Amino acid sequence: QVQLVESGGGLVQAGGSLRLSCAASGRTSSTYPMGWFRQAPGKEREFVAGISRSGGSTYYDDSVKGRFSISRDNAKNTYLQMNSLKPEDTAVYYCAASLRNMATKSFEYDYWGQGTQVTVSS
Repeated sequence: QVQLVESGGGLVQAGGSLRLSCAASGRTSSTYPMGWFRQAPGKEREFVAGISRSGGSTYYDDSVKGRFSISRDNAKNTYLQMNSLKPEDTAVYYCAASLRNMATKSFEYDYWGQGTQVTVSS
């Protein structure tokens, strides 16, 4: 089992930045591909960004390309740097661990955090 805890959410004005963190514990001796998802009120959970086991490959949804950046520093911490935030980025953000490479669908992820709220005011 892997436990994931997100932090770093908050309220920010449009154009601002936030950095989300995801700390993993439990069975972290194996490095998992990681992803960030978000869910806005009344909408389905959507993929935001993903990173490979080694951190050498990253991939993004088109809506955040050039603004968001995913990274990891070791087997336990994954980050999402969010710049040039827009009101439509407002959502609960979740980190997740997958047993599959290059996963972009929710069902492809096996472990989830509890989420952190990001609110972008206009």
